[in-house]
Amino acid sequence: MVDLLSRAAALARWGNLLLLLLYPLSWTAPLLKAGLLPLFGMSEISLLSGLASLWQSDRFLALVVALFALVAPMAKTAGLALVSFGLAPRRWLPALIALGRLAMADVFLVALYVTLAKGLGVGRVDTAWGLYLFTGCILASLLFGTVEKTLTQNR
Repeated sequence: MVDLLSRAAALARWGNLLLLLLYPLSWTAPLLKAGLLPLFGMSEISLLSGLASLWQSDRFLALVVALFALVAPMAKTAGLALVSFGLAPRRWLPALIALGRLAMADVFLVALYVTLAKGLGVGRVDTAWGLYLFTGCILASLLFGTVEKTLTQNR
């Protein structure tokens, strides 16, 4: 049982470090493909291109989205890495878990926007592979945080 726990801890620790590379990739990957009519082609929208566009129209909302989509996941991942490698105190874990939940809010918003756009029938919106990568990163981060919290309670 101890061997299984140590393997889970190592997997969570190294998987969390991998997220530090995957998050920036997910920010540039296409989240959505959108177009007004199928005849005119589809534009790919990434998290960064969406933020740049949003910055032009609503800077406050762009900052809020950047906080939840960029800062919160990376801060949580970096903090969890510090805790799991013993470079930060374990008392940070509850705050890091809460930060991870904030990061999930933007995935919900993207899903809501896709649903609304498809329901209106004005144009065409398709999800792209970046949305799955970004969602996977957020869910993996939540899992790694839960594993770290569980292992900390069992020590």
